[in-house]
Amino acid sequence: MNDHHKTFIAFVKLGHFLREFVTLETPNDEWSQKLDEAIVLSKHKNGWFTRENVIHALKSWGELLTDENLTAWLSGYDVKQNRPKTVALIMAGNIPLVGFHDFLSVLITGNKVLAKLSSNDDVLTIFIKDYLVSVEPSLKDSIEISDGRLENFDAVIATGSNNTSRYFEHYFSKVPNIIRKNRNSVAVLTGNESAEQLNALGEDVFRYYGLGCRSVSKIFVPEAYDFDTLFKAVYPHHPIVEHIKYANNYDYNKAVYLMSEFKILDNGFLILKEDKSYSSPIASLFYERYKDLSLLKERLASDADELQCIVGQDIVEGEIPFGKTQQPSLTDYADNLDTVDFLLKN
Repeated sequence: MNDHHKTFIAFVKLGHFLREFVTLETPNDEWSQKLDEAIVLSKHKNGWFTRENVIHALKSWGELLTDENLTAWLSGYDVKQNRPKTVALIMAGNIPLVGFHDFLSVLITGNKVLAKLSSNDDVLTIFIKDYLVSVEPSLKDSIEISDGRLENFDAVIATGSNNTSRYFEHYFSKVPNIIRKNRNSVAVLTGNESAEQLNALGEDVFRYYGLGCRSVSKIFVPEAYDFDTLFKAVYPHHPIVEHIKYANNYDYNKAVYLMSEFKILDNGFLILKEDKSYSSPIASLFYERYKDLSLLKERLASDADELQCIVGQDIVEGEIPFGKTQQPSLTDYADNLDTVDFLLKN
């Protein structure tokens, strides 16, 4: 069995483990107990990492990491052309395991990971590393977690903000790199959506408290749109305001808007504000009215570099169905940049 196949099998075993774990009521073996402890610790370190959201991330990855899915994903590439290299990963920490796709891509193509983890999301990634090494000891030499300055790497994948990207672009300019910036997701409504579709849109807005680049932070609506329909449809998501950090953001942003005399719509757990920006604060959802759908499509196309997902029905090519933004497939690459192709060609 060659090293690539060993790594492949290790991820298949990880997927099987995660699928079993999310169905357990109580941990019943050593690694399940360790993961349960990691979930608790991750919540202590990052208050946004509720058990529900961490389990959602683990469940999603468990469903993706199957022999069939991994084989189908890699079938479009010639992995044998890879030149083994060390790839530095600078990971974000906004949602649980947000950098795992990069981690997976580097290892499964036959390369080594040199990871700089965000302190907001280091516990779960370290658990994943330890589990993989336990099922495939040869991976120990392929995964390094660095606490200091990154050195001796051949390529870089760095995820950060628009501000940090300028530093990354300067610092890593001499090696092949992918530098990711801020992105947001939007939904385009026509007024013909069903209550079920609008309720599903709530999943796109509220999952991970809206902290992910795949979280819908703005909606486009027709001029005469009835927001009561939307508020009624998303009301089942109202328990989100029981989370203290979310509630604090809701109260703060509402106070700022009211003191600034902005016109807002509010249902007790979500604030709607008319705004041309794509990036809305936590507990807020920006909206913008449109007259001509064809002109809106042109605008979205011209702003493609700022957008990760566009949610809608029969609006644009590559759109995401309502409720599905937080269920990406293996081929849904961040910033729409093919990570595997980058790794194989550099």
